[in-house]
Amino acid sequence: MLIKNLLLIAGNGNKSGKTTFACRIIEQFRHAGIMAIKITPHFHETTTGLVVIEESEGYSVYEETDAETNKDTSRMLKSGASRVFYAKVTDNHLFAAFLKILENIPPGTPVVCESPALRYFAEPGLFVIMMSDEEFNKKNINRLLELPHVMFHLSKINKYVTLPIDFSDSKWIYKK
Repeated sequence: MLIKNLLLIAGNGNKSGKTTFACRIIEQFRHAGIMAIKITPHFHETTTGLVVIEESEGYSVYEETDAETNKDTSRMLKSGASRVFYAKVTDNHLFAAFLKILENIPPGTPVVCESPALRYFAEPGLFVIMMSDEEFNKKNINRLLELPHVMFHLSKINKYVTLPIDFSDSKWIYKK
C-alpha cells in the first residue's frame, strides 16, 4: 500500500536517533499541521497523557496529550506535531493498528511515523533509516536495507540547519 504522505523512520538499534530525527522533521514542518505516530511492539504500562482511541486484540492505540514528559510521544508533541498517536502492537496486528490511526488523520496530511516493521506492510513516500555508530543494542536491519531508503547518521544530522527533506503535493521528498 503506497502512502505518499508518510515519512517512515527506522534505525539500526536503540538510541540510533529515530525520535531525534522525527522531532527535527516535525519542527521543520510544524506549519503544515504535521501528525506523528510511534508504533512499538513493547507493551509497557500506559502512562498519564495517553488517551485511549481503541483497544483490541493484539493492539492498543492512544493519542498523546502531555508534551511535558520525556516520552518519545511527548517529545514529538512538544516539537510541534498537531497530534501524536501511540500504538502498542503485536506484529500480526501492526497494520490494523496503523489503519485505525489513519482514520484520525485527514488525507494528504504530512505524517511522520517511527516504526521499522511498518515498512513490511506499507510503502511510504519516504523511508529513512537512522544509523548510530554505538554498539549498544544494535539490531539486524539487513532486510530493511534492501528496501528503497535514505540513510542519515545520528552523529551528522546536527550539521543540517534544515534537513534535506521536503513535503510538496502531499508527498515527502528527499532533496539530494
